[in-house]
Amino acid sequence: MQQGSLICVGTGIMLGAHLDPLSRNYIEQADVVFMLMADAMTEQWLLQMHPDVRSLQPYYHQAPSRQHSYQLMVEAMLAEVTAGKKVVGAFYGHPAVFALVPHEAVRQARELGYYSKMLPGISAEDCLYADLGIDPGRYGCQLYECSQFMFYQRTIDTAAYLVLWQLGIAGDRSLARFSTPSQYRQLLTDYLCQFYPPGHIITLYEAASLPTEQARIDSLPLNALASAAVSGKTTLVIPPASKLQPNTTMLAQLAALDAQPNLKPD
Repeated sequence: MQQGSLICVGTGIMLGAHLDPLSRNYIEQADVVFMLMADAMTEQWLLQMHPDVRSLQPYYHQAPSRQHSYQLMVEAMLAEVTAGKKVVGAFYGHPAVFALVPHEAVRQARELGYYSKMLPGISAEDCLYADLGIDPGRYGCQLYECSQFMFYQRTIDTAAYLVLWQLGIAGDRSLARFSTPSQYRQLLTDYLCQFYPPGHIITLYEAASLPTEQARIDSLPLNALASAAVSGKTTLVIPPASKLQPNTTMLAQLAALDAQPNLKPD
């Protein structure tokens, strides 16, 4: 194993409340810390933890697309790793959730022979379950990035929750925009109305990032989605619109097994 390492951690969603002790220790013991946060206040908070904290945000303005920006971010982190430094990448939320940079940086560092790993963090999904009182084990939950959901054919289970992330850039194919016009959400609405009633009540959700804030939980009919105010943090949550249908064949097979007296656990 070569000298130099990369640890990617998540700072969670709420400022100061979601960073776990192990991730904090890695930040404090690093030679250099790279950060990609959602707001300037969280950046200032991290700057107080270490003398060499570098924001990755400027790379968004140095490339024509987000994909190219992500590549530059990975290169910046790996340059310090290959120089033999202990590098930490601190990312908003969970470093493995809707975050290409930490995945790619960890992968490339390992391929080069450097010690690298990722630590879990509290994501917007974790906050969503708590704030909306959803147990994903009750009906099931389908989660998709909104644009990917629009680009590809999916089998939609209307008896489960449907969660679409990054609603604010719904339908963006350029990887260069940070928002899309309402007409794009209208296309999404028209498609969803093939599976759900137009008046089906949906929720627009945004997790609180400060202890003094409240989460955004706005309920509205599906056919009002296109005209609703959205941001880069907005998530669309569609509750079940149909009942769970019993799998009668499987239930009969299970009943037959239950009736066998000599079956024992492996």
